[in-house]
Amino acid sequence: MSESGDDDRTLGLDFSNIEDDLENEEYPISADELLERYGDREIGMSDGSESFREVLVTGGDEEFESADEVRQTVLNRVGSEAVGRKGYTDRGAGSAEGEDSDESF
Repeated sequence: MSESGDDDRTLGLDFSNIEDDLENEEYPISADELLERYGDREIGMSDGSESFREVLVTGGDEEFESADEVRQTVLNRVGSEAVGRKGYTDRGAGSAEGEDSDESF
């Protein structure tokens, strides 16, 4: 998932409890099969964790073509509170008053 291979966190979500299984799964696979196999696994979030079943929240006969598609679906379905501080940036925009925001590093 990451270039270093040791980071299972994607946009604030921690998939480490399920990442290897998703990568090694045979695709395509139905949402029902994924939930049957991994529904009780935990997905870490900035404010705790939820089960894979809670965050996948499927609406029927959904099928996935890859582990990336499963992760993207989870990311699309979790609430904004799950992925960290809203509006956070480390780019210097919105720096504290009195700081020189034109400084380049």
